[in-house]
Amino acid sequence: MTTRNELRLLPWSGPEGKPCYLSTDDSDGHMSRLADNIEAVQLGMAAELLEQALEALSDEHAELEAVRLLVTDLTGALRDALRVATSRGHLLAVSEPDRS
Repeated sequence: MTTRNELRLLPWSGPEGKPCYLSTDDSDGHMSRLADNIEAVQLGMAAELLEQALEALSDEHAELEAVRLLVTDLTGALRDALRVATSRGHLLAVSEPDRS
């Protein structure tokens, strides 16, 4: 049986916003590749939103509604980026050799 530290945190949530995990030894399997692709899309969207945020910050006449929508989108992108970072951090911890 796979321990929780060996599970991959997937880049999407399950019912009620609970985290989803993948238990597999095949990093090239369908679900692993799907998760990799979704993570890449999520990080790409975060980079685009960051550019939009930098533009909005330099625009003294930015409309409040547009800024609120941007903040909402940035919040989601940050949540996704943190999930990716957490997942990749766990993968690194599991794959590193024991140094004791």
